[in-house]
Amino acid sequence: MLASETIAVAMSGGVDSSAVAAMLRAEGRNVIGLTMQLWNQRRLAGHAGMPESVQGRCCSIDDVYDARRVAETLGIPYYVVNHEERFERDVVRPFVEEYLAGRTPIPCSLCNNHLKFDQLLIVARQIGADKVATGHYAQVVFDEQRNRWLLKRPADRSKDQTYFLFGLTQEQLSRTLFPLGGMTKPEVRELARRQGLVIAEKPDSQEICFVPGGDYKRFLEAYLTEQGDAPADVSGEMVTTDGEVIGEHTGVHNFTVGQRKGLGVATGSPLYVIQIKNDTRQVVVGKDEELYSRTLHARRVNLISTAELPEPMRVAIKIRHKHQPAPAVIESTGPDEVLVTFDEPQRAITPGQAAVFYDGDIVVGGGWIEASQ
Repeated sequence: MLASETIAVAMSGGVDSSAVAAMLRAEGRNVIGLTMQLWNQRRLAGHAGMPESVQGRCCSIDDVYDARRVAETLGIPYYVVNHEERFERDVVRPFVEEYLAGRTPIPCSLCNNHLKFDQLLIVARQIGADKVATGHYAQVVFDEQRNRWLLKRPADRSKDQTYFLFGLTQEQLSRTLFPLGGMTKPEVRELARRQGLVIAEKPDSQEICFVPGGDYKRFLEAYLTEQGDAPADVSGEMVTTDGEVIGEHTGVHNFTVGQRKGLGVATGSPLYVIQIKNDTRQVVVGKDEELYSRTLHARRVNLISTAELPEPMRVAIKIRHKHQPAPAVIESTGPDEVLVTFDEPQRAITPGQAAVFYDGDIVVGGGWIEASQ
């Protein structure tokens, strides 16, 4: 990285991105702060029982204020870019549609893959910045032997965010910096303290930015009401794995694979959601051991460490963010599609989630889980 380069820092108002701006500024870099305004936190207040106050969460007005204060402290230019319309189109609407189709979406991956990095790099070019830096815990390096940019897991494995970044392209990686990749969270907070940043003790946000309290069911109802859309009739039967009807449910969006509580049926032994059938609107329940699968199909696959999969490859795979990577083999089954075969059956493989492939610390790529068996 050249001292003369101009770096646009994606500032969320949190500790991590603020520390990145401070680090680069202290190194003498030309730094510009950028915040993406993605969602009006007050928009659905009062709809369908949504809370009137939704402050103090990722991408809120408070966060924009905090980011601006940090920029002023560091003496760097700062801009807020409004992308609410595209965020709703590319993240919120697909989130709603996926749940109503009986799948469990990951809005953070959608946001990173289809909005944040794409649009940040465009804006960065417009304001004369050569690269973009973010507060994600990940690492990016160029491998001369492969002639490819690689995405790698960070030093602080407890903060690893590579699972949400599997969709980044070679072009995006070539212009992206992750300065926190070699640091731990306590080190980042200490850096923020030394730089005199007012947000040094600010807690991390743990929620989906547009879903207050994590209550996605209430959000779905409020959003559809605001849009003037009658909630889709996604009610149906609750059946066992052998086809016995044991009850009715009010909507497939109320369930996710692996769920035990809130099924609305009482039996002599614990039941779990095994499958959600969108075509028949049936929720299939069964015993815990029926949750395990050895294979899955993933679509819309993005490969990072290699351009293609000419033959099966051994990898370790995460099927959710907190999942311990499990040994498996991936093989191409068509354009942007792979079949995954695990060494050992995995619990609650969930359509709509991502399967991310690792070779040690290197992210091979990833895709969206379509089905398992």
